[in-house]
Amino acid sequence: MAHAQFETIHPFLDGNGRVGRLLITFLLCERGALRKPVLYLSHYFKRHRQEYYERLQAARDAGDFEGWLAFFLRGVSDVSVEAADTARRILELREQHRKGITEYLGRAAGNGHRVLEQLYEQPIMSVKDVRALIGTTFAGANQIVQRLVHLKILVEITGHARHRRFRYDAYIRLFDEEAGA
Repeated sequence: MAHAQFETIHPFLDGNGRVGRLLITFLLCERGALRKPVLYLSHYFKRHRQEYYERLQAARDAGDFEGWLAFFLRGVSDVSVEAADTARRILELREQHRKGITEYLGRAAGNGHRVLEQLYEQPIMSVKDVRALIGTTFAGANQIVQRLVHLKILVEITGHARHRRFRYDAYIRLFDEEAGA
């Protein structure tokens, strides 16, 4: 209801949509319905743009708040199912990559696992980043990175010989798939 009212008031010259969508998540966190701001309805609204605008307009013009709430709650449900599926796939990916690191890196597996865990917070890294993370030489960090590239955990994205950056491609693709759904 707060989102519909905010969109009706439209208090700013620009950015009302973004602020209105953030308002949803922040209110749900403030009320204890979410522990963290992980519910993001923008993709749902975009996928159902026409109905989104029609439901908001019907709430304004005819007081059809029940129609708006049904649409909104369907969005919360759909986005929640998608998020749970993405979380499940992240856990499967993590386990698959942990197993590959353990089997392929041998004595260096501990450092490989540290890099893997950091990739969930920083999915694009350089050899310099890896060096700082594991506290080794540049050559040692480069060797870990190359082994992670061999395992297809990391993908080089710059095309340069120096100052290369590597992306945790399989992880990032999980979010691309969700956004495209």
